[in-house]
Amino acid sequence: MKPEQKPNLERILESAIVASWPDLMRNAQTGLIHIEYGFAPTHTLDYVKVWSSLAPGHWLLACEYWMSESTFHGAGIRFDNGYESEGLAQILDSVMQRQSEFDLPPNRGRQGLLQISTPNQEETATAGERVKEAFDCLASSLAEPALA
Repeated sequence: MKPEQKPNLERILESAIVASWPDLMRNAQTGLIHIEYGFAPTHTLDYVKVWSSLAPGHWLLACEYWMSESTFHGAGIRFDNGYESEGLAQILDSVMQRQSEFDLPPNRGRQGLLQISTPNQEETATAGERVKEAFDCLASSLAEPALA
C-alpha cells in the first residue's frame, strides 16, 4: 500500500475477522463469517455486525458496533452469544471512530455484506500483516490494536 493511499474498509474488516478467527469459530475446524455493514443518511458508516456460522444455516450474532445509540442498541461494540475478542474489539473501534481515514465503498446508500470462509495459514498470516500495514498508514495518533 502506498503511503498516500487510504486503507480499504472492506479489506481491513475481512483481515480483522481472519486475524480474530479462533475467537469467532470456537475451535471449530470450518465455518463461515458474515460481516454486515450499513451507512447512516449522512453516508458515514453507521454499524458493523459480525455473524458466525459453525453449522450450515445456523447463524449467531458474534458482535456489533453502532456509531449511534437508539432504543434498540447502545453506541459502541457489544459481543453476544458468548463471543469475545479483544483484538477485534480494538480494530472495530479504531475503524469506526476513524472511518474518514479509510477508503469506504463507493455506493453508500446500500448495506454491505462480506462472506469469509475458513482461512488457511497463509491467509491468516497475510491478514495480520494487512491489519498492521493499514494502521501503520494511518495517522501516528492511532494506536495499533492487539491481535488475537
